Amino acid sequence: MKLIIPIALVFCSCVLSAQELAKFTVKIETDRIDAPVSVSLDNLNYNTDKGSLTLYEITSSGEIPVQSQLEPGHSARLWFILNGVSKKNTERKYALKIETQKPESHPVLLKKDHQDLSLIEDGKPVLKYRFGITYPPDTVSTLFKRSGFIHPLWSPGGEVLTRIQAPDHYHHYGIWGPWTKTTIDGRAVDFWNLYSGEGTVKFAGFLSEAEGAVYSGFAALQQHIDFGVKGEDQIALNEILDVRVWNAGKGVWIIDYTTSLNSPLKNGIMLDAYRYGGGVGFRATEKWHKDNCTVLTSDGKTRKDADGSFARWCVVEGESAVKEGRSGILFLSHPSNRMHPEPMRVWPLDANGGRGDMYFEFVPIRHVDWKIDPKKNYTLKYRLVVFDGKIDAATAEMYWNSFANNPVIIMD
Repeated sequence: MKLIIPIALVFCSCVLSAQELAKFTVKIETDRIDAPVSVSLDNLNYNTDKGSLTLYEITSSGEIPVQSQLEPGHSARLWFILNGVSKKNTERKYALKIETQKPESHPVLLKKDHQDLSLIEDGKPVLKYRFGITYPPDTVSTLFKRSGFIHPLWSPGGEVLTRIQAPDHYHHYGIWGPWTKTTIDGRAVDFWNLYSGEGTVKFAGFLSEAEGAVYSGFAALQQHIDFGVKGEDQIALNEILDVRVWNAGKGVWIIDYTTSLNSPLKNGIMLDAYRYGGGVGFRATEKWHKDNCTVLTSDGKTRKDADGSFARWCVVEGESAVKEGRSGILFLSHPSNRMHPEPMRVWPLDANGGRGDMYFEFVPIRHVDWKIDPKKNYTLKYRLVVFDGKIDAATAEMYWNSFANNPVIIMD
């Protein structure tokens, strides 16, 4: 009789053979595509001098090596990717071994200079995280300076999809997520509209950096600074931004964007309901406007009616110079997020004086206030699938299934 358990399986501590540690089967219950998956190593003696952990997929034509990556910690996990399309009601079998020869890997590279941390896949730039301070043009108030944001974000074909410091909104910074209307001890503080001089968000340091065969990324501490308190400025929120680029190798970038919030304030902070704030915001390239950019949500809404609605996922795409002629981002909201399916801000077709520039955001406080109590952690999880060409609704749904729920593992 086979035992079915969730993905966070605990392997049998016994060694099945001199080299083999465990065999397991991934049971596919929903259609998936290029899905990152992890298994627990808690009860497995993987810390050995006898060799390296290696993973194989067991197929009808034999065992095929699979890139895998150990994530140590309080609960160690082994990550790998279910490459390609995995159809509902199918199974994929794997063997985990210890081998003396270290498996060949082609990691996503992480590089850092004096102001940017860059992630590079297969020789192509994926994104830059700006930890140095970016100042506005000399004729613009220095209140608009900012650090801690993603720009540029490239498509796999090399199209830059993000924009910063647009003259219509100098406080827009590529991909970022400050909170707009907040209340601290009865006082309003705006961390979004920098020109108000009430607050800002700044990079405070890297907590970790990782480079490996399955994913590479970083965790950064970002501090939401309140300028209006009596005496010295105070930290209203500590945010840990965790960004991972998965080594999918299928002509798309798969990027996880996870933000965790904690307030050191005695009474915490209220994130007031508003159409902007937090989540993950995206100011699109200046190339996109109402005539060459489209939106499609998981509920079938378009740019005409998506604003203020709720969605599991949203495709934002437009004209680009790549050979396919189009590029875009599929934004995925995790089911554990507050207010999921999550409300959105989508600029209307007449935005910015009728030009219809593109702005998108998942906004967990769009319709309801959110109290951040002191000494408690709050997490929001998003995934970005960056592509050239087009993604249809069926493919978007497979990517969301891959992000939203774990498969089942069957111990053999």
